[in-house]
Amino acid sequence: MNIATTETKRDYLQIANSLAMEFAKTAIERDKRGGTAKVERDLLRDSGLLSLLIPTSLGGKGEEWKTVFQLTRELAKVDGSIAHLFGYHFLCLTSVHLFGSQQQKEKLYAETAEKNLFWGNAFNPRDENLLLKKEGSQWLLSGKKSFCSGAKDSDRLLISAKSPDHDRPIIAVIPTNRTGIIIKDDWDSFGQRQTDSGTVLFNEVLLKKEEVLDFYEQHLESLFPTLRTHIAQTILVHVMLGVAEGAFEEAKNYTKKVTRPWLTSHVEKATSDPYTIRQYGEWFVQLKASAALAQHATNTLQDVWEKEGSLTEQERGECGIIIATAKVAVAKTALEVTNRMFEVMGARATSAQYQFDRFWRNVRTHTLHDPIDYKIRDIGNWALNDQLPEKTPYS
Repeated sequence: MNIATTETKRDYLQIANSLAMEFAKTAIERDKRGGTAKVERDLLRDSGLLSLLIPTSLGGKGEEWKTVFQLTRELAKVDGSIAHLFGYHFLCLTSVHLFGSQQQKEKLYAETAEKNLFWGNAFNPRDENLLLKKEGSQWLLSGKKSFCSGAKDSDRLLISAKSPDHDRPIIAVIPTNRTGIIIKDDWDSFGQRQTDSGTVLFNEVLLKKEEVLDFYEQHLESLFPTLRTHIAQTILVHVMLGVAEGAFEEAKNYTKKVTRPWLTSHVEKATSDPYTIRQYGEWFVQLKASAALAQHATNTLQDVWEKEGSLTEQERGECGIIIATAKVAVAKTALEVTNRMFEVMGARATSAQYQFDRFWRNVRTHTLHDPIDYKIRDIGNWALNDQLPEKTPYS
């Protein structure tokens, strides 16, 4: 499939929709297979969408986060894994803007736009098993990282490593094909099966001085780098919302075309069953409410992103509460829709040929990585005690 790049938001959405239609053709088979979505990743490379956030002066499209989140959500309607990789590409890429110097940003942005580079991560600061050590005049990386979404088939890796000279992790960007990097095929979750979120091994991997994003260390007073957690959370809000919307459409189509009315319902077709109608009405309301909260989170994140160095503690904290509110609502709605969709489709919908359970498995996997109980705690503390959530640049 040849997808030409274009220059308008409408065209970007059309490209994403075309990609989604292509991904949908193999979504069931790929979910069963797992592994790396190599063909699909290459289609994203060829689409030109990987440079959406890069300024036009550096060869990119000069778009906003709003566009990235919209397209992430569209892709998630048919493929939660691909949508996750797409969103996280931008999370890793823009980490250069958050943590690096202007020179590093310009170099890596321009290179990404020119070569259609796909970014993956070996970041996960909670995993401190990757160590930086000095041997002679060289710095070497040794150890491993877990939950490295998108590392397989990536062109650049955003990494974090424990350093003997720093309290905070060292953050750097290196080529994925550098000698000593081994990406394991050990991601075996029941959901998000093609995110390649497994283990990356580092065997005495060279780290060059210019690859370390040390601008943050020199500007510790800046709150701008702490927006990384907000970006990650908002990406996942749109992934889960897209998955839920995709599940709703699949259930609706199946109910209309396949589902038979229950024998005591006294109706001629399933779409006339008042209990089925009520279910769809409830889900419609929940999805629309979740979408509105997701849009509010998106708009707020875009606003604070544009403030950069002038960002205040209050603005950062209130943005976090808005995103957390969206995530709680979206997670609950997505779990509800992807679980109870079977009640309106009927027993035949559990057939393996449909893989309808992939929607629930994908959402459930995401919600376990970041329990919403702690989001509700933060929201409650804000609502009752006017207490802003804890800030961290690394989540």
